[in-house]
Amino acid sequence: MKLMLISDIHGSASALEKALALAEQQVPDKILLLGDLLNHGPRNALPEGYDPIRVAELLNQNASKMIAVRGNCDSEVDQMLINFPVLAEFSQVLLPERQIFLSHGHIWSPEKLPLLNSGDIFCFGHTHIPLIECRDGIIIFNPGSISIPRNQHVPSVGWIEPQQLKITSLQGDLLVDLPLND
Repeated sequence: MKLMLISDIHGSASALEKALALAEQQVPDKILLLGDLLNHGPRNALPEGYDPIRVAELLNQNASKMIAVRGNCDSEVDQMLINFPVLAEFSQVLLPERQIFLSHGHIWSPEKLPLLNSGDIFCFGHTHIPLIECRDGIIIFNPGSISIPRNQHVPSVGWIEPQQLKITSLQGDLLVDLPLND
């Protein structure tokens, strides 16, 4: 199974269009959305291509592939525009060999992990900083932000593949990877 992770869209239609173009090339089975979909948030400047209505349209066109969690900038009004659930505080994808726990990062975080087993993957956004690392057997995975990257990072997405985790730019250039062991 191939999974794509997108986080912190913050209403940028142009960034989402690039991410979905990459998805068309890479053909993931599912796209995991880690929150902050439509709203830029009061602490962020408007991202390039800010068009939350268009973002909702693009997400709805791909609704059958989407699994989403709520970010700290998401609200009930956002759910009125999006045709799949986006208000869960967390979600899980269960694979035969591991659990993937999805959270935005403002409730569950690397500093406050849910109960996971060695080899499981904790996916989060919120910080806008890409990260893949193993802590006490748990894999911590943040794909970064497609619209407002921080700390001089480029806009990025994540990938979970059977033998590898990776983070790529929106052009598909490999930025970080971690081989997986079963």
